[in-house]
Amino acid sequence: MVKSIYDKPFCDEILNRINTLTPVAEQLWGKMNVAQMLAHCKTGLEVAQGEKSVKRIFIGYILGPLFKSSFYNEKPFSKNLATAEIFKMQGEFDFDFEKQELIKKILQFYEGGPSKCTTEPHGFFGHLTPQQWGIGMYKHLDHHLRQFGV
Repeated sequence: MVKSIYDKPFCDEILNRINTLTPVAEQLWGKMNVAQMLAHCKTGLEVAQGEKSVKRIFIGYILGPLFKSSFYNEKPFSKNLATAEIFKMQGEFDFDFEKQELIKKILQFYEGGPSKCTTEPHGFFGHLTPQQWGIGMYKHLDHHLRQFGV
């Protein structure tokens, strides 16, 4: 079964996993610390909800269609994937603040449902349906929670 953040059991699962994080959680891969990761994930949800825009990158027009299904299939995201500039979190972030903001964004996305999802194209993959965004957001959150061992 493909998991989506629009499905209550999977939304609750993600929220429970976020609540097990601590400010001293160590990443198993990548460069972000836990507070930066929370801010990074919040930004992803802001894009999915149309609150922030990401322009399509040229290579996405060429390769995006070939890899599009990787955003919404059952296979977890690979480690150390390329990150668009808007999602690169630099500097210090407050763990407790970012954790609460991420939880708010997840609940907002879940409660808003597919009708509140962006209609803007993904910066790499192009047009996605709300259902594909819901799956992709679950996979993105799962990826980063696995990055920190939860």
